[in-house]
Amino acid sequence: MNLLVRVSEAKNLPAMESNGFTNPYVKLELGRQAFRSKAVKKCLNPSWSEEFILKVDDLKRKLVVSVLDEERCFNNDFVGQIKVPVAWVFEAKDQSLGTAWYTLHPKSRNAKNKECGEILLTICLLQKNMPLDVPPTSDSVMLSRKYADSQHDSPSISMSSSMASSPMRFEEEVPSKEEKVNAPTLAGRIAKIFNKNIETTSISSIETSDVSEAESIDSVSLERKFGEPSSSVDFEELMRSLETREQSGEVPSCLPGGVVLDRLYAIAPRELNSLLFSPDSSFFKSLVDMQGSTDLQVRAWEFNNNGDSLKRTVSYIKPPTKLVKALKATEEQTYLKAKGGTYVVLVVVSTLDAPYGKTFKIELLYCITPGPEQPSGEQSSQLVVSWRINFSQSTMMKGMIENGARQGIKESFDQYDKILSRTVKPLDLKDLGSEKDQLLASLQVEHHSEWKLAVQYFANFTVVTAIFTWLYLLTHLCMVMPSKVQGLEFVGLDLPDSVGEIIVSILLVLQGKQVLKLVSRFMQARAQKGSDHGIKGKGDGWLLTVALIEGSNLAAPNSTATSSDPYVVFTCNGKRRTSSIKFQKSEPLWNEILEFDAMNEPPSRLDVEVFDFDGPFVEPSSLGHAEINFLKSKISDLSDVWIPLQGKLAQACQSKIHLRIFLNSSKASNIFQDYIAKVEKEVGKKIRLRSPQTNSAFQKLFGLPPEEFLINDFTCYLRRKMPLQGRLFLSARTVGFHADLFGQKTKFFFLWEDVEDIQRIPPTLSSMGSPVISVILQPGRGTDARHGARSLDAKDRLGFHFHSFVSLNVAHRTIMALWRARALPPKQKELISEKESEAHDVRASEDESIPEAIQAAEEELEVNGDLIDDDDSDAKSVQTEENASFQGVDDVNVSMVYSAILPLPTSFCMELFRGSEIEERVMERAGCLNYTHSPWESENPDVHQRQLYYKLEKCIPLYKGEVTSTQQKLRLSVKNGWVINEVMSLQGVPLGDNFALHLRYQIEDLSATYAACSVQVYLGVAWLKYTRNQKRFTKNITSILKKRVKLVFSVLEKEYISKS
Repeated sequence: MNLLVRVSEAKNLPAMESNGFTNPYVKLELGRQAFRSKAVKKCLNPSWSEEFILKVDDLKRKLVVSVLDEERCFNNDFVGQIKVPVAWVFEAKDQSLGTAWYTLHPKSRNAKNKECGEILLTICLLQKNMPLDVPPTSDSVMLSRKYADSQHDSPSISMSSSMASSPMRFEEEVPSKEEKVNAPTLAGRIAKIFNKNIETTSISSIETSDVSEAESIDSVSLERKFGEPSSSVDFEELMRSLETREQSGEVPSCLPGGVVLDRLYAIAPRELNSLLFSPDSSFFKSLVDMQGSTDLQVRAWEFNNNGDSLKRTVSYIKPPTKLVKALKATEEQTYLKAKGGTYVVLVVVSTLDAPYGKTFKIELLYCITPGPEQPSGEQSSQLVVSWRINFSQSTMMKGMIENGARQGIKESFDQYDKILSRTVKPLDLKDLGSEKDQLLASLQVEHHSEWKLAVQYFANFTVVTAIFTWLYLLTHLCMVMPSKVQGLEFVGLDLPDSVGEIIVSILLVLQGKQVLKLVSRFMQARAQKGSDHGIKGKGDGWLLTVALIEGSNLAAPNSTATSSDPYVVFTCNGKRRTSSIKFQKSEPLWNEILEFDAMNEPPSRLDVEVFDFDGPFVEPSSLGHAEINFLKSKISDLSDVWIPLQGKLAQACQSKIHLRIFLNSSKASNIFQDYIAKVEKEVGKKIRLRSPQTNSAFQKLFGLPPEEFLINDFTCYLRRKMPLQGRLFLSARTVGFHADLFGQKTKFFFLWEDVEDIQRIPPTLSSMGSPVISVILQPGRGTDARHGARSLDAKDRLGFHFHSFVSLNVAHRTIMALWRARALPPKQKELISEKESEAHDVRASEDESIPEAIQAAEEELEVNGDLIDDDDSDAKSVQTEENASFQGVDDVNVSMVYSAILPLPTSFCMELFRGSEIEERVMERAGCLNYTHSPWESENPDVHQRQLYYKLEKCIPLYKGEVTSTQQKLRLSVKNGWVINEVMSLQGVPLGDNFALHLRYQIEDLSATYAACSVQVYLGVAWLKYTRNQKRFTKNITSILKKRVKLVFSVLEKEYISKS
């Protein structure tokens, strides 16, 4: 036996918030069962309209209905409650208390708020064979006073005159036999107590603004089985009503689980929507029958959320399988969008009876959009179905549940596609003219004859005045008599006889030169038509097609000209396409189609620049330029777009050009695999493909298009004024960085094509002893990522510094491989490959030797660890005096590994850190080969810094690794002495990338009388990446370096003795 409680609304609730409002929700409790409704924000008269079904196993229990105020950060405030004994419902007429207003009571008599408001409830009992959609109710219900006055916390019930009759009634009358069984007899009570046919669930019903609206909706849209009659006109009216409401303009993107169905059908979108979701359609029933499901129940479509969305519930029992028994599935279908031939439906599937079924729900997104027009002129539709799984609770079986759901959904939609294909004819893109072909077919190139172009070009003031002047001159020659030969003239040579004649001659020469220049330009332009219009792109891959339609308000190249001779140059992935030249046009009309050859990778950007033609041997002047970033723009939005031009002239005239851009791939999957294989070959390591969920999250994080896929990501630091830890994301076209530190998010990305150079910088103090990968962009590029740049040089180039990688070599090789594959021309790739081939071979051999050598290194470290003295193993962490901060050392715990009083003056002991010949001899004798150092540089008046580099020989004989070290020197403030801080990183040593060594030398002068000094050395190991047996490795590294320090100072002491 089950108790149905419908929570409709409440009124006159007290204000629990400082703003004068309450965020009320309802909590229902019966025994150990507890349910809650949604919270209504900032409302004192809320409306919930939700139903809850609770299992009844004891008639002595009380139903507790509480209203609480939802708080985000603190405990929820209590508003009021009522308690209804289940026995009242059992003994009432028709076992129903009907719909009534119940007065809410405070928890205690001493509560501040005595007036807690009222709540409208419908309470009734459900028997085994009763439908679950509406509860049985009676006419007006008034409880007798003996129940109302029996105890203080019992509810006081008042009925409004408008609620004289309940809107909730049975569809069918209960058979007479059932009525006898349900009579209030002892046998009937026992039978009802032990009736456990239905599990406790909660059902959300339609939200209504008032009770009268609930009556009108419930009277029309009651729960019914699929085969019951309904009117298709009702569904069409609901669709028209939904289309008139305000909706979001964008179509939701596919869910991250992946697309399970993507197909074109020869049917209009509205008809396909009716076929799939109309109550009268037989498609869903056919699908359920084919899958073997039973007990199909479909509720009518209803508006909720104050009419903002249309929703219905579908339930059925799925057939048993080898592993899972028969399950009841419930689908909540909600229209997210219905406008302009686009229909989006979200379906949430719950299978509570499945193993761990209460921990997850499956979401399906159906997107119906208009497809390309068929050759016959009829409409087509595209249906895209995507999915994801949402876990409400964490479970160890998450992976198994995801794999099972993925397999089950794939099989279900294979059957879905088969049944739908029987009803509606599927279409193939090859049989249809694509949208691109249809739009491009409408373009007609403007054809002009040579004479017409010549007339348009030469119809200007210069040519007209020149023609008039020469005609006037010829007329004059015909009218005058030949002049006499005088002065220096001779027969055939007539010189000017006055200053006026000289000026006229000069003007005639200049005018003739200008006319000849115009004629030359015209002839050269016609000889060099230069248009790539009509040349088809070759190959398979990513095909880029640009339709140049027209220009608007194009600037003149100079103040003397009234118009220009514009032509447009498009550049993508190093390839150029040029339009034809339009003479004397500020509003040119091209209507030309330019296609690029197929590219192996999707392009990142398209550069557009408009030039003014001034002859083939003259550098053209730019009238404006623009950049189209395919990663920041949707391809669909570029199918018809006006692009504003940048530049002084273009911005002054507000110039723009009209383009239609199309980008598609003929074999996207093969290109993806080929690209990954090429990168793997250059990196020398297998690249693990990311899951669709990871790729979707990456695309959403940076706002990238669906075709962009994540290749690898690394944890590292971004070097700015303060190092910032985050993740570096590498994809086929972008480099992105994301960090979230104490809620402060840093996010940016730039294109591989914008990168000019990548350098590997030796470790420094600011990089915490780790090598730095420096990425330098081209001048003026990557302005959107300016906030993440380390520097901006004089050439307007941004520089990004990344360091402290867990695996530096792999990160550097991956970055270089992606940069070469994307941005560099073939010749530059060959040059860089030749320069770094030796370095790459060395690093590759080191990486290959690491797995085999780690065990040997560990054994050797264990042997060396046995030499540690017991007294030294108990060394405590100490703190020494510093006058300046040493970034990266302060946070590391250091322990003393060496302490001695040497019979040396402090000045001679400091020779070990001055770059002298003594330092070089001592370090070479201590096993440091190829010892080099940089000069000391002043960081500030008290602190100096330098870099060291050498190779190890005696410390770890199996691995002759390299050491890069940074030292910082400063004076002690109290005593006469020095402090030298050192950060040391190892390359070519197993696990060398996982840690950094921090050393501190403290040298003090003991007495001015005696030549002696005190030397103390402290060591700390900073682990950059977790490694097994870190404590054991730290202990053994300490032992090895302790012997090295002893050796260094003993050799230094011998040098002093030999000198003296």
